[in-house]
Amino acid sequence: MNPYSTLMENSVDSANIKDFIYPSPQTGVDEAYDHEGRIRPHWRYLLHSLQSLGHDAIEERQKKTRRILRDDGATYKIYDEPDANQSWQLNPIPLLINSDEWNQIETSLVERAELFNLLLQDIYGERKLIRQGIIPPELLFSHHGFLRPCQNIKLQGSHQLILHGVDLVRSPDGSMRVMADRTQAPSGAGYALENRTVMNRVFPSLFRDSHVHRLSLFFSRLRQRLHELNPNGGIARIVVLTPGIYNEAYFEHAYLANYLGFQLVQGSDLSVRNGYVWMKALDGLKRVDVILRRVDDIYCDPVELKGDSRLGVPGLLEVARMGHVAIANPLGSSVLENPALMRYLPAISQALLGRDLQMPSVKTWWCGNNDDLEYVCANLKTLLIKPTYRRPGLYEVYGADLDEKKLQAWQNRIRKNPLQFVAQEYVAGAQTPTWHQGQIQPRSSVLRTFAVASESSYSVMPGGLTRVNLDVGKKIISNQRGSVSKDTWVLASEPEKQISLRSSDAQPAVESSSSLPSRVVENLFWMGRYAERAESAMRLLRTVFIQLNKTEKLPDAVCRTLLSAVTHVTATYPGFTSLQTALLKNPEPEMISIILDQQRLGGVANNLIAMINSAEQVKEQLSSDTQRVINDIGDELEQLKIALEPDALSAPEEALAPLITTLLAFAGLIHESMTRGNGWHFMEMGRRLERALQIVNTLRSLLVTGFDEIEQETLIESSLLCGEALIPYRRRYQNGIRIDQGLEMILLNNKNPRSLIYQLTQLEHHFADLPDNRDEFSTEHKLLLEATTALRLSDIKTLAKTANGIRGELDQLLSRLQYLIGTAAKAIGQRYFDHTEGPQLLVKNNEWQEQL
Repeated sequence: MNPYSTLMENSVDSANIKDFIYPSPQTGVDEAYDHEGRIRPHWRYLLHSLQSLGHDAIEERQKKTRRILRDDGATYKIYDEPDANQSWQLNPIPLLINSDEWNQIETSLVERAELFNLLLQDIYGERKLIRQGIIPPELLFSHHGFLRPCQNIKLQGSHQLILHGVDLVRSPDGSMRVMADRTQAPSGAGYALENRTVMNRVFPSLFRDSHVHRLSLFFSRLRQRLHELNPNGGIARIVVLTPGIYNEAYFEHAYLANYLGFQLVQGSDLSVRNGYVWMKALDGLKRVDVILRRVDDIYCDPVELKGDSRLGVPGLLEVARMGHVAIANPLGSSVLENPALMRYLPAISQALLGRDLQMPSVKTWWCGNNDDLEYVCANLKTLLIKPTYRRPGLYEVYGADLDEKKLQAWQNRIRKNPLQFVAQEYVAGAQTPTWHQGQIQPRSSVLRTFAVASESSYSVMPGGLTRVNLDVGKKIISNQRGSVSKDTWVLASEPEKQISLRSSDAQPAVESSSSLPSRVVENLFWMGRYAERAESAMRLLRTVFIQLNKTEKLPDAVCRTLLSAVTHVTATYPGFTSLQTALLKNPEPEMISIILDQQRLGGVANNLIAMINSAEQVKEQLSSDTQRVINDIGDELEQLKIALEPDALSAPEEALAPLITTLLAFAGLIHESMTRGNGWHFMEMGRRLERALQIVNTLRSLLVTGFDEIEQETLIESSLLCGEALIPYRRRYQNGIRIDQGLEMILLNNKNPRSLIYQLTQLEHHFADLPDNRDEFSTEHKLLLEATTALRLSDIKTLAKTANGIRGELDQLLSRLQYLIGTAAKAIGQRYFDHTEGPQLLVKNNEWQEQL
């Protein structure tokens, strides 16, 4: 195929050509230009294609990129800026590397991964490098990543280091150098895969015609290697251990778990019993064989490591020591991230490999060495200062960015703890074409790529995660400092052949529908409840707005009843129940507060935020369409704040309609797209239980008190409107609105999907399909049966009768149903949801633990 495809046939707007000319660099190295100022051959097609597309088309592709990333739920949290936009940022122009250069890079990275694998084995084995004087003992023993309890813990096979990540920067002579090694829980591979997926959709022809190496083979090898690590025989149960939704890269954890087909778990989902690790699933404990961890070493086991950790599994290290679980990467591997090792890496390579490394590291000085310390302090202004152990809040700094006072403070800090700091030569990196402010501009870049252990050696991802700073004033490239990402295209000299790593023997499925952790089903359950709670509240508020804004003024008693119902149903007390005259005369501010105040328990915004947070906890269980609708719910909530501003307030009931419609779309997607496993059952149970409770609360608030006929019609009509039953009611009963017929429609009409009996019938089906419920009546099932029986045996005529202004029989029935349904919901939580905490230290942390 001709690489200069139809894109090249498009005419270029000459008026805009100047916006797309990528200037030849005056100084430094550029990815797109050679040292003679000519565009490199492998960049020509991309740059010419972008020029042919034009400014507007590229801007449109950039918007499409942002939209896809948002719909996928791709996020990255910057810890120091909690209010900043957390969406993952992808620049539409990729970094290109030709095949010949990549072959050299790949060979060098395989060699480096092999070296670090041997180094890891030596550190937690015989420690010959220390005995031979190749590395000083204080370099190792002073590092917080060196964990003595991990001594002699080994995985199956010759490779202990399963994943190795490296940050590469192009030096002034044009060659690649290593800036940093990532061995603890290397992040970025999932984001690289997401970037590739998005770019393939945004530039399909350009991607196809460029013959880009695919990333899927790397992940297939990762999946295969993890299965091979199984120490217990049989089909491996593999889980991805995440710290949870507050971690910076939680999206990547969920994304990788979905892509690889593994269960995403948190520390609380796992337990150690009888020398094995178990996952607490709905239908009992499931043995875990392999853990792909994304939790830092010291947090993985509060028994032997960091005692106050809530992210790990108590006793995990002992199970690993017994060889009953494989952990990738092994606990203790963060010691390899010590940048001080780079200072001694040439000697380490000679000792372990018998040769020098093909790809050198950036020149590094360790302040634990006296000569290095004096050099660093004398040249601090020109060096990059790094801590030897990464932790939140302690980042690298560039001396040139510091004033004299800060330089002196850093020098004092280094001299006080010289073992804890290194300095590196500052390498700005090569400029790479980057789309910014409507132009292609040069920006410095850093590439992170990955190697995974295979049967005989390592396999390198053909690409990786490139990062650039859009702000030219920022010298350090880091996602935590606002850098944006790029896809990395390794260009093949010819179309890539499709290779399959599938086993010829078909394997039975490991996971069943009941193998979800109880934490997951609990969040699904509450996601359904919060969604239904918010929808019911909005339906009632919309109905009250409609009634209050009618041409004819409502009687005061009816108005008080409607407004009090809002408070009772949403539980936003004291609200309208206080019967304050000013509040009843001007109810809109209180109603808008119930809608928009995120801190008000029971309010619409509060319930929607809780629902979105529950969805975030189980995002790996949700389809991309469902994720998109959840994003829309958040957007509609933001729009509602504008629509309900006091100055713009007009027909407030109409402002609620888009959000109600989006919630209906969410319910429809769940019903039509979610597989009928336990996750779906629990979400539906949450919705049905909450809807039943909302029906009961609404009827108790509106219809228990008796009124005159005209006033009663308004309240019955409001009840029917809340349940979307007014139009079906009018078609069924053509003799006006009556209390007995209204109660029959809302309570006992089993063809009405919003009737109370319909909710109870659906719950019975869900209860019957729960684990351990097929052969016996559980507590919640008995409560449901009692509620259903009481409702079916009730007499509508009796319920409609009023005595002393109160419908006592109706109130008594609804009160009983409210108790039975609420108790059934609690019984489900007590039976299926795990509320136990793992073992913790009985004594306060010692000083050494605090330092961890």
